[in-house]
Amino acid sequence: MPAQREVDEAEIRRLIDKIVEGLQEKDIEGLRRCYAPDIVSFDIEPPLQHVGIEAKLKNWAPVFTFFETVAYELRDLTLTVGDDLAFGHAFGRLSGTLKDGTAAGGMWVRVTYCLRKIDGTWLIVHDQVSVPLDIPSGRGVVDLQP
Repeated sequence: MPAQREVDEAEIRRLIDKIVEGLQEKDIEGLRRCYAPDIVSFDIEPPLQHVGIEAKLKNWAPVFTFFETVAYELRDLTLTVGDDLAFGHAFGRLSGTLKDGTAAGGMWVRVTYCLRKIDGTWLIVHDQVSVPLDIPSGRGVVDLQP
């Protein structure tokens, strides 16, 4: 019988897989089930923070508007799991086909997840997406590969 931490890690990995599936299927309600109602998200788009599930989903909405088909790839997901708190980090890339048929290759970003087990269910309570910064130019570096 697997240890509880192994069970929890498997549940968290399934939750992250649901985000990938939700994006690729353009399933906003599926995404909603992955996040805590009071999530705080630091994404690459303004403002500095998105607070609450409606703000988080509003941040995903343009993806579904701009892309005809959506692909989301996650690499090197690493998790640290406690009794009711966990965190993870990975590299993510959003790509797909735009409405006009143009392929959009996307860029790799760094993703960090903070999760809590709430009433027996793991949910994302905080996430952060970032790109490295070239300090002299003040510009994000978006052409790096993991």
